[in-house]
Amino acid sequence: MPREKILLTVTTYPLPSRSYDELVCTAGMREDGTWIRIYPMPLSYLNGLKSTGKVKTRKYTWIELDLVKRTDDFRPESYSPQDYEFKDIAIGDTIDTKNNWQARKSICLQNVYTNLNKLIEDSKDPQNVSLATFKPTKINRLIIQKDDADWKPVWKALQDQMDMFNEPKEEAKEVFPKVPWKFKYEFEDDESRVSRLMIEDWEIGQLYWKCLKGAQGDQDIALEKVREQYEKNFLENKDLFFFLGTTKEWHMRRANNPFVIIGVFYPMLPPKPEATPLFG
Repeated sequence: MPREKILLTVTTYPLPSRSYDELVCTAGMREDGTWIRIYPMPLSYLNGLKSTGKVKTRKYTWIELDLVKRTDDFRPESYSPQDYEFKDIAIGDTIDTKNNWQARKSICLQNVYTNLNKLIEDSKDPQNVSLATFKPTKINRLIIQKDDADWKPVWKALQDQMDMFNEPKEEAKEVFPKVPWKFKYEFEDDESRVSRLMIEDWEIGQLYWKCLKGAQGDQDIALEKVREQYEKNFLENKDLFFFLGTTKEWHMRRANNPFVIIGVFYPMLPPKPEATPLFG
């Protein structure tokens, strides 16, 4: 197939309890706004994009590479790199946030769902949609729930998987610390359907660790900082869209709602129109 030009938009927080295919879900969009999922893509390579100085951030950076449709995945957006060493990849420009994310909006907001029932219906045969941009009508709150403090025994499988990319095991443990909390958004769609979806975006996990460090290990303070960003700042000041995705496992099982939030798109809210004086 011809080389693909993709705008990287999503990297989920790595979950060792998943299969290798879902270890690091990297997704992006073509120039026409259609979604594509690339896996496996080792986290060490994504981190290397920044360390080379070629890009300031891996998100919203254009890449070009040869891809092969995965035959073991029924989801139409799922592809694998033809060259697992990524020697054929070309790194392009990073789209900035000028004019309130206008250039990013021109790619990312071409196809937007507003109805969750419609999206779930499209996730079934024959379309099997597994990646989508979604605009909630209203976001009610951020939910924070206690989770396991450490990885389950399947961590051993992850270590074996890291060996496939010659990733040192001790380094892998540092790269994948377990976030002991679950973060969810409660929101409504255009039919007032209330849903609660897990946020598995890389950014919220990294924000927690950054806040925890700044709070000298005080989890309560760190969580309050996360809430301040994802609830107070985002809900009051940002025009939020969700990037939604499925895991192959739950999509195959045809869960009632197989989607989770794998990214948040957050330009500023448009300015409110000035009130017209009653008396001139």
